[in-house]
Amino acid sequence: MPVAPVRREASTALPSEYGPFRAHGYRAADGVEHIALVAGDPGGAEDLVVRVHSECLTGDVLGSQRCDCGPQLRASLARIAEEGRGVLVYLRGHEGRGIGLLPKLRAYELQEHGRDTLDANLELGLPADARDYAVAARVLEDLGVRSIRLLTNNPDKVDALRRHGLTVTAREAVPVSVGEHNLRYLRTKRDRMGHELPWLDEALPGVVTPLSGCPGR
Repeated sequence: MPVAPVRREASTALPSEYGPFRAHGYRAADGVEHIALVAGDPGGAEDLVVRVHSECLTGDVLGSQRCDCGPQLRASLARIAEEGRGVLVYLRGHEGRGIGLLPKLRAYELQEHGRDTLDANLELGLPADARDYAVAARVLEDLGVRSIRLLTNNPDKVDALRRHGLTVTAREAVPVSVGEHNLRYLRTKRDRMGHELPWLDEALPGVVTPLSGCPGR
């Protein structure tokens, strides 16, 4: 298994609206910078609550309603803070499932003409999902984490982290609100990409379904 070396270059307190975190800054061998937000002491922890979150400028920062990234990020931070001990690894370079910001916007254009999120990537000659989680595994290893409960709706992410040597003891779902702008996107993730989103069965087009545990913006 190839190893993705990372180097911790900074560590500082990061108070947030969810509670106190410690922010650890990492640089990967390819020069990309990543951050781990840590609550409590993760060293030697078993079954630690962990979110491995892919960068999404449009969702995380700009509040886009076309995806579920921002709500998952905020819900995960709240869940980790509630637990009092856990880690959120924020992976940069994962925009648009790894294709980049501008290609993602071009894929959005195609979606406006009827393609779903998967076919739009493929029509652009890009992979459906180009993300790699080796860096996340090395960051968690550096933090002394032994085994994790992964906050994700994507079973493939569990398998990917296990392939990189992490012990994942459980997967915890991250329910998010469903609305008119993200319903088709979420259905594609469920029906074509294997995400487990059972709450979609109750969602109707044009009707927002609020779900507990998801702080809104």
